[in-house]
Amino acid sequence: MKKQKVRRKKETKPKQNNRSRPERLNNTKLRLVTGNTGRLPELNKVSSTGKKAQTAFKAPLAEGRIRWIVASLCTVFVLLLCASAVFYFLKHYQVTTVYVEGSIHYTNEQIMDIVMDGKLGHNSLYLSFKYKDKGVDNVPFVQSMDVDILARDTIKITVYEKALAGYIEYLGRYMYFDKDGIVVETSEQRTPGIPQVAGLQFGYVVMNEKLPVENEEVFEDILDITQLLNKYGIQADRIYFDKFMEKTLYFGEAKVKLGSNKDIDEKIMKLKPILPGLEGKKGTLRMDNYTEGMTDFTFELD
Repeated sequence: MKKQKVRRKKETKPKQNNRSRPERLNNTKLRLVTGNTGRLPELNKVSSTGKKAQTAFKAPLAEGRIRWIVASLCTVFVLLLCASAVFYFLKHYQVTTVYVEGSIHYTNEQIMDIVMDGKLGHNSLYLSFKYKDKGVDNVPFVQSMDVDILARDTIKITVYEKALAGYIEYLGRYMYFDKDGIVVETSEQRTPGIPQVAGLQFGYVVMNEKLPVENEEVFEDILDITQLLNKYGIQADRIYFDKFMEKTLYFGEAKVKLGSNKDIDEKIMKLKPILPGLEGKKGTLRMDNYTEGMTDFTFELD
């Protein structure tokens, strides 16, 4: 029999795709990948992401810069608006005309300084809120003061002074009392228009209390005489009471002896036309012996 030679088929190894096989470079640890594997090369990937990162980083910077500019412009606008409002408030309501009524103890300028104090004291809008439904209190010799806004640049100050009957000198100070004899003010300066009352006997003086005199009827006489003097526009320097409660008025160095309260109104009325002739004279005009219809009075020189 003939031996048949059986030829063994050579086993074929599957061909490897050279495109996906990495090749090692000589003397290096890097691998080279050839062919299209569906993924971007690492180098291109890094370069692409770097550009995208730079773009993404620049976008927030630009947006933040825009926000900062807008915020700055808004702040400047608000500041300019506030400055304009303040300028209008100060300029438009500036007080240029002031009327003062009823002040005797203080000058008009002093009243204005009391009412219009502070940095905004000359602003009518500020004053209208400051003195709304209230006056000015705690001012010596003043009961109260009212402030009325007549216009944006004009105000009126009405002064209501305390009703002072007279004053006495005590321990180097002037002690002012009202019609009831209660001491309401004290000062080192004399107030024009308020007569001094002399001849009263007392041992002490207490603020806001009645003068401790022996005969309290003297306060009624003081009130009567001061009211009559005001009625006829006469201003005496001093009213003196002796121990018999008889009165003498002082006008400089001239004295007018009135005596008792009898016919006191007629005496003061007839005194008014005589006073100009007593100016500069030193002596006593005798009116204590006045009788109804009397027109001639004796003046005794000192």
